[in-house]
Formats: sequence, C-alpha cells, structure tokens
Amino acid sequence: MSDRLCPKRLVLSATMLGASLLIGCASQTASTTQSAPQGFQPEGARQAQGLPADMLPDPIDLSDKATFARRTIVPTIIDTRTFPVQQQYIGPTPGEPKLVKHQLPKHFRDKSLPAGSTDRRVPVGQAVDMDRVNPAGTGFEAISSTGWNPPDPTLAVGPNHFVETVNTSIAFFDRDGNQTFSARLGSDGNPGFFETVGADSSFVFDPKCFYDQKTGRFVVVALEQVGSTESWIDIAVSDDSDPNGIWHKYRTFSVIQVGNNNFWVDYPGFGFDDNAFYVTGNLFKLNGPDDDGFGGQLFRIFDKAPMLVGDPVVMTDFAPDSGASLQVAQMFGDAPQCYFLSRRNSTSLYLWTINDPLGSPSVQRVSVDGIDEIAGPSQDAPNPGGGLVSTLDGRLMNVHYRDGNLYTTHAINGQPGITVARWYHIDVDGWPNSGSNPSLVQQGEVSGTGGQHYYFPAIYSDKFNNVGMVMSRSSSSEFVSVQVAGRNPSDPAGTMSTPTQLAIGDSGADGRWGDYLDIAMDPNDDTTFWIMGMYRLGFGWQTYIDSFTIAVPCAGDLNGDGVLNFFDISVFLSAFNAGDPIADLNGDGIYNFFDVSAYIQLFNAGCP
Repeated sequence: MSDRLCPKRLVLSATMLGASLLIGCASQTASTTQSAPQGFQPEGARQAQGLPADMLPDPIDLSDKATFARRTIVPTIIDTRTFPVQQQYIGPTPGEPKLVKHQLPKHFRDKSLPAGSTDRRVPVGQAVDMDRVNPAGTGFEAISSTGWNPPDPTLAVGPNHFVETVNTSIAFFDRDGNQTFSARLGSDGNPGFFETVGADSSFVFDPKCFYDQKTGRFVVVALEQVGSTESWIDIAVSDDSDPNGIWHKYRTFSVIQVGNNNFWVDYPGFGFDDNAFYVTGNLFKLNGPDDDGFGGQLFRIFDKAPMLVGDPVVMTDFAPDSGASLQVAQMFGDAPQCYFLSRRNSTSLYLWTINDPLGSPSVQRVSVDGIDEIAGPSQDAPNPGGGLVSTLDGRLMNVHYRDGNLYTTHAINGQPGITVARWYHIDVDGWPNSGSNPSLVQQGEVSGTGGQHYYFPAIYSDKFNNVGMVMSRSSSSEFVSVQVAGRNPSDPAGTMSTPTQLAIGDSGADGRWGDYLDIAMDPNDDTTFWIMGMYRLGFGWQTYIDSFTIAVPCAGDLNGDGVLNFFDISVFLSAFNAGDPIADLNGDGIYNFFDVSAYIQLFNAGCP
C-alpha cells in the first residue's frame, strides 16, 4: 500500500517578527521566495515562564495536514572553549532524581496496535550459540546520574572524540575515555550548551546526537517546552570533527497549530541523508484535557549545507494525518533521500520517505508486511533489589540504512510476561523510484532463559553488512547489564549470536530508568561498533561506552557463498575501482596497494 499525502495546494503569506511564513502543498512547487531570517535570542535574562506574548513567534499553522511550512532561522555561533567552566559535570548528582514527565504537560496517546493480517509471515529467527562478537576491551564509564530519570543516553563517534547526551547534559570524551568538556543543556549550566542560543529553562530534555560521516560533523538536537505557550527544537552542528570548539546553533520554534489547538513536540527522532538533517516528534496539546490531546507526527527538515558553515537555514515542517513515534534513519552509503519507520499494526510497519525535501517536498509511505504478530507491549522487567524497569511500549528504537538495507528494532512481549528484543531487516529495493515496494527480508528475536528480559535494543550494520546490536538484560536474580550480539550476512536468516555481556550493575533499578540505548559506527574503519549502555550503581544510573567488532568467518568471501574463488576477486576489484568502502580494508579512506595487499592476505587465509 502506497499513498501520497497531499491532495491540494494552498499558499499563504503571513508576517511574524518581520519574517514571512510560506505554506504550500507538498505535491506542488513551492514559491522560491524565502522568508527573512529569524533569531530568537532576545537580550537579557529571561525567566522559565518563557517569552512575553508580544515576543512569541506565531504558531506554525499545519491545520491542513497536506501542507508544509517553511521558515528561515539564523544561528548563534558558540565556541565551547570559551565556557568559563569546561567540565560542569563530573560526578553523580546527589538526591532523588526528578522525572522528566513531571516537568511536561500531561500527555497521552493510544499506543495499542490494530490487528494486522497474519498472511505471508516471514519466519522469526532466534539467538544461537555462534562466535560472532569480539569485545575490544575499551569500555569506560561516562556520564553518571544527572538528577533526571530517564537518562535517554545517545552516542556520537568521531575520528578522535565521542559526544554523549543525556537528560539534561552533554559531554565530550577523547578516545582514551577522558572527559574534555561537559555542560548542562539549559540555563542551569555555566553557561548551558543551548542557553547561549536562548534556552531559558533549566529543563532542556530529550537530547540526541550523531556523527554525520558524510560531512565529518557532530550534530545534537534537544527539546524545550516552557509553560503553556512555548515549544522549541534546538539543533547544533560542529564546525569540524572535533566537538571541542565552534558550534553553529539554531533555536527553532515548534508550537504547531492544528485547527484551533496548539501542540508541543515530544520524543524526537533524529537522522540524516546526503542533503538534510531530519527531526520527527509526537505532537501533544499545549493545554486542555488529555482526551483527544494527540496531534499526530511532525517531520522537520533542515537543509544541511548552510548549517555546516553557520549560515541561516531553511527548515520545512510537515504534519501528516497519521503516524507516531517515528524513527529517522541514519543513512550510510549513497543516500539521496531519507527513510523513516513507524509501527502500523500488529503485523506490519510503515516506511516513510520525503521526496525532493529541499525543493517541492512530498511525503510518501508504504506498508512493510510479514512481521510476526506482536501480541502486546513489552513487559516491565524485574531486577534484584529494585522494582520493575519500564521497557516502554514497543515503539521502534532506532533505524539504520546502508546499501539498500534498512534495520530497526524494538522490545516486545515474547513469551507471556517476558520481554524480548525483536529486530527487522528490510530490503528497500529502490523504493520509491524503482516501481517496486520494500520487503521484509528477515526478522529475529533475542530472548533469554530463566526469566531473563531483553530490552532497550539498538541495531547497526558495518561496511561488510555484518550486524551488531546492543541491549539491556535483567531478571529477578540478575541486575541490569549491557549485552551485545551480532551476525554475519551468511548466517541463517533471522539468527543473531547469543549475547555477550560487557558490563553489569550492582544495585536495583525501578521505573522509567533508561528508555533506550544507542549504537554507532567508528568512522576510522567502518567495522567497529561503539555502544552506549547503562547500568545501576548505588547512587543511580551510570552510562557506559564500549566497542566490539563482528568476527568474519571467511573474510575473503565477498559474495557470501562460502567458497573462495575468482568471483570473490571480481567483487573486490569492482569495489576497489568504484571506491566502495568494502574494498577499503585498512580503513584509511584511500584505495591503494595496501588494500590490495590486505585482500590477498584474506584470500590466502582461506575459509575455516
């Protein structure tokens, strides 16, 4: 099933703070007139109740769900090396942590899944005992309890540095695990990372980060919700591959008007393709009763090129009439347009894309069927000395794309009362330009024995199409631990290796304690997986960074048929001549004699 979400055209012009607002139908050519740049960094200190009414930007009117809106935002250029305190956060914050949800308006959406068809189900594979994960032994403890639950940790990996975000802080580390910078995100910093952009609240939440290997930049996003009048999406882009230094930061208004109601943005998805950065979010009513308070899904597009040099950026907004908790793909390899995934019903997903996002954009989606039926949301997980850890509600956790292959994962109800980590591999098959629809290639589950629960999964692939996963695990007799697993493309469909433990806590956790983990790829070799895990110590949650690689049983077997012969040499030569990363065997980004020599050694090593 495929449908375009744009039946008609409407163009309006409005003046707000000296800027024009362009709204146009997503399937038509938008006006080439750009709005005047806006900056939302008023002089002087502001209180947490937000801006005066006469300084507030107009809400972004997306009442017609088929329209899009565009605004141009000017950046604030910040050098983190000028912060008077370079390490604002070193140890855990004492006292009982605050809950993020208690700082936000009451919000609710129906998370039940409609029943789907049980026809054409792809078999579900399981974790099996096979030697795939090679832990690097590089683990180190990163940010510890900041006084907020859940931490929502994310990780970005550059050539020489790591960036970590949590509620409500950010930190940079070198490759040896030494913290080089840390700051609060909001006005309780000295200064806060986004305070200098205008974030006037000590509560800047739901941060996420990634390293864009296409441009060599770190990118960070965070949300603000202030009182009953303000919602903001803050985004920052580093000026090079070293996060210590200059950042181009943008504060973008995100109060969305739908009909007579205004909505704020929650739970961002965050990703990129060749041309743009993308943020998604759930829309909830700014004020009013909980019933009918869900406004659907927001897509926000940022033109990547001007953000790399600190120029004003054009952002484009959509709010289609369906979808919730969309995850944005982090796109590796050739990626002219981005993909998004959400759950459709108990046996299918929705795959979304935006055609011509920087020109005349249109939202398109298709159903990916054949997933094994999801009986219900994941079950909360026990652990000794604590209560039940919330494993969320079965929402997708992350999306990764490489060379036509799309991966995603979530925690679901497996055996009655046991949570398992379910993962999916989708062949995009050139959609939407090929005339073919995407299809589910394989699906699998990582499940435990003796009452073990697996949850908070995240998934990625390397340049050889090996797959790595990170998860949390606990049971009534086992503290929350960090687990990793992997597979080779030649492994039986749906299988994943039995998880390997990287770290474990020593105290009981309870409630909204983690929400999700993260995984990233090392840009230096495109084969090392770095993970952001967490566990519970006596003072609260502790994040943990570590790495692993996937063992390749026959590294020279490039066509995956289990035999080394001329055809594998042909695959290598074709990749070498095309500059395909699969032929960059020493990971230096250069295709030369050393890569040829490395392949000869792999070929001569034979297959076990």
